[in-house]
Amino acid sequence: MKSTTYTPEFRAEAVKLVLAQGLTLEEAAQRIAMPKGTLANWVSAAKRGTDPKAPPGSRSVAELEAEVAKLREELAVERMEKDVLKKATGVLCEGVAARYAFMKSVRLEYPLGLLCRVFDVSRSGSYTALDRPPSQRAQDDERLKVAIKAAHVQTRETYGPLRLQPELISQGFDTGHDRIVRLRRELGLRYKQKKKFKATTNSNHNFPVAPNLLEPTFAPTRPNEAWVSNITYVATDEGWLYLAGIKDVFTCEMVGYALGARMTQELTAQALWRAVHRKRPAPGLILHSDRGSQYCADDYRKLVVQFGMRASMSRKGNCYDNAPMESFWGSLKNEMIHHLRYATRANAEASIKEYIEILYNRQRRHSRLGYVSPVTFADNFRKQALAA
Repeated sequence: MKSTTYTPEFRAEAVKLVLAQGLTLEEAAQRIAMPKGTLANWVSAAKRGTDPKAPPGSRSVAELEAEVAKLREELAVERMEKDVLKKATGVLCEGVAARYAFMKSVRLEYPLGLLCRVFDVSRSGSYTALDRPPSQRAQDDERLKVAIKAAHVQTRETYGPLRLQPELISQGFDTGHDRIVRLRRELGLRYKQKKKFKATTNSNHNFPVAPNLLEPTFAPTRPNEAWVSNITYVATDEGWLYLAGIKDVFTCEMVGYALGARMTQELTAQALWRAVHRKRPAPGLILHSDRGSQYCADDYRKLVVQFGMRASMSRKGNCYDNAPMESFWGSLKNEMIHHLRYATRANAEASIKEYIEILYNRQRRHSRLGYVSPVTFADNFRKQALAA
């Protein structure tokens, strides 16, 4: 079986999940669909990367991690206290009975010790006052609310009830669509709306144009049979950052991409080199794009021929011929770009790499794939092919 090739960008983002975001090795490996042992090796290597020339008194990675974990815990407690006080407006001015009544209403959301400290009541008295638990249905709703809020944040506030349901089921919450709709409404949660964006490439040139091989009825039956490509741009305070991307039509995975300050054929060539290095496709793959000069230039067309690919291009002015790529741009901009402002191109580049390598390829559920991620779908397809 061919071993999986991981890019340096993906390795860096994977290590961040453990060292920066505080996930366990098992949680991080499961989230990004990769072997736990491989991730453990990457994390160990990152921890051993402390500069031996650091001045005396420098702290180790482990010490820094412990301090960060402690600060995060203290910050979380402080935020919960502020959240409780915000919800309990006026309760502190009332009697102890009112305080206990409010504590009972939020008991499943916050630790009892924290509630006792905020409302200045004894723990023993709280046990007596809170002895009668809410109904099982109410308890289940509160637990499900916590899971819904966590999933809402994890998915960057972009999942509606349909895509959220399989996400919750995978976490052990086997619940119906209508219940999710009701609880989301109670929590006041809404998913982000899409915004329009303009095309980037320029088709006014004299280079040869390839025929359109991806007709509307074309349907690939395996990975690396057809790729689509395009270029978009991201605004930063330093100027435009251009992104050339390549997507597998069958698996929906972003197989290659490149970022740069200029929109050139070198940028599209770099994205293609990376896609080929990662996937090693067999000759005959259809590589589709629009009619932009970056894709029609002589050097780029020679590269396509060198890799044994068949060039395909959209009809003039017809964005629907490249719909899979337009779909990715819509997801990227709707779920991240339109909601952030980047001070530098480096900030935008880091954000885009994390979105592609971690969220889109390995976590984001696609309705066309049966609500699994592209990497999971490709792995399942490969296992089925080997078992056949």
